[in-house]
Amino acid sequence: MKELMLGNTAVARGLYEAGCAVISSYPGTPSTEITEEAAKYPELYCEWAPNEKVALEVAHGAAVGGRRAACCMKHVGLNVAADPLFTISYQGVEAGLVLCVADDPGMFSSQNEQDSRHYAIAAKVPMLEPSDSQEALEFTKRAFQLSEEYRTPVIVRLCTRISHSQSIVTWGKRREVPKRPYVKDPERVMMTGNSLKAHYRVEERTRAMTAFSETTDLNRVEMGDTALGIITSSTSYQYVKEVFGNRASVLKLGLSWPMPVEKIKDFAAQVDKLLVIEELEPIIENHCRQIGVEVTGKEKIPMVDELTQGVIAQSLGEAAKPTVRLEDEIPGRPPVMCAGCPHRGVFYTLSKNQCMVYGDIGCYTLGVMPPLNALDLNICMGASCSGLHGFNLAGGAEHEKHSVAVIGDSTFAHSGITGIADIAYNRSNSTVFILDNSITGMTGHQQNPTTGKTLRGEPAGRMDLEMLCRAVGFDRVRVVDPNDLKVLDKTLKEELAAEEPSIIISRRPCVMLKSVKKAPPLTVDLERCNGCGLCMKIGCPALSLREGKAEIDRTQCVGCQVCMQMCHRDALLP
Repeated sequence: MKELMLGNTAVARGLYEAGCAVISSYPGTPSTEITEEAAKYPELYCEWAPNEKVALEVAHGAAVGGRRAACCMKHVGLNVAADPLFTISYQGVEAGLVLCVADDPGMFSSQNEQDSRHYAIAAKVPMLEPSDSQEALEFTKRAFQLSEEYRTPVIVRLCTRISHSQSIVTWGKRREVPKRPYVKDPERVMMTGNSLKAHYRVEERTRAMTAFSETTDLNRVEMGDTALGIITSSTSYQYVKEVFGNRASVLKLGLSWPMPVEKIKDFAAQVDKLLVIEELEPIIENHCRQIGVEVTGKEKIPMVDELTQGVIAQSLGEAAKPTVRLEDEIPGRPPVMCAGCPHRGVFYTLSKNQCMVYGDIGCYTLGVMPPLNALDLNICMGASCSGLHGFNLAGGAEHEKHSVAVIGDSTFAHSGITGIADIAYNRSNSTVFILDNSITGMTGHQQNPTTGKTLRGEPAGRMDLEMLCRAVGFDRVRVVDPNDLKVLDKTLKEELAAEEPSIIISRRPCVMLKSVKKAPPLTVDLERCNGCGLCMKIGCPALSLREGKAEIDRTQCVGCQVCMQMCHRDALLP
């Protein structure tokens, strides 16, 4: 059968056809749809784990238990999963274990632009890089074969353009893989003696896989004009073909680690000039130089931002193919929280009180945008809680009375719990806002341990945030409605003034949830409105000023009534 598929959908199909049994993941753009699509197959057990470390440990446990398993994450999630990954590489696997990792060149929805190929090298595990949706399916299936043949976890590395682009896929049937029996082996306990032996095995495995890389069809040569040879991989391969066609010979690396040696040398010997085109880091380029092959790479190809055929053509002095453009210029659309977003009142209140706000990763990162201008910094999932603790240790009462951390419910379950435990245990006078909007919002409404539902929407255990915060040592735990600005302001002032750590849970579901009933849009009494602009301070996209008066976009307004609380003339009416 043939079908037009997203790369992520094709990976999910590959997991299904390969006989994968267990998938544990944490949502993160651009990887989220892999697990969501996989969950549509009833033969697969799929779950959202609290974080990527847990997801990999679950998948590894399933593989130890004899079933093919996978976990999916974005590139920064691999940082979280790195701890178990390195030791699983030493320990080896029996049933296949595959990590699907999606990098985000261009940082369309990420806080950094790291290159996951570094992890494959450092953890000494093979990595496959598909260049279209068909390869996404096939490489996923091949990953399980390699995993079991070489007893290693295997990474399938995607990028935003592979994950979220569509191409024709020919798909097949599921292969049911028998469960492998569990055999007790004391050498799998990674203590000093066993770990040293395991390291020797890993180096031997790397040598074997390097030999495999010389002959596998995952790495292929496409001969064209021999005046120029190009080594490339992933989505860069597509751009190379668009720019050069048959005007260059191409060595496409589908197995991007470990890389071949002789195959590259043989290819280099057949061309007059050799160029490496790869997104982000010079991984292939450095390998070529280490084996004595002269190449041109990052001297011409940018190391920052995603590549396109236009960028490659411009970098190399080639003529770029014309692209389709609209006659009218599309106006810029800065990112903004949705109309009725429950985070808006929190950030307005924090900004009004001139708080230093240590942010986290989620939709609430948009609190940095004007007119709220509320967020001061963010680093990674869960860092707001522990970061605020350190900030307050540095500044004492001077900082404690004017600083807060903000973290979403899903991010809190991911890695915020240990941060508040540190605050409670070491007693910095820190105030943490948990922004409980009852969903994982930024990645498209996935369930999490605080929602009481599984990935498939079935009833599940639910984390009680109030009880948990008290259990780790907080005596002051308060719940507020973020749309009640007076109560919110009063609560913030009281908790900042308190002489002990405190938690404020801002609880209101995401307005975009289908289960949330919207109120009728508000109206403006034009006779009362004097155009003062106070209502504009909350930054709601449903509000604007037109001809000196407030105007409400009825297609966006959900009747949250936060703007009504800003107006001193009662000009905004339900």
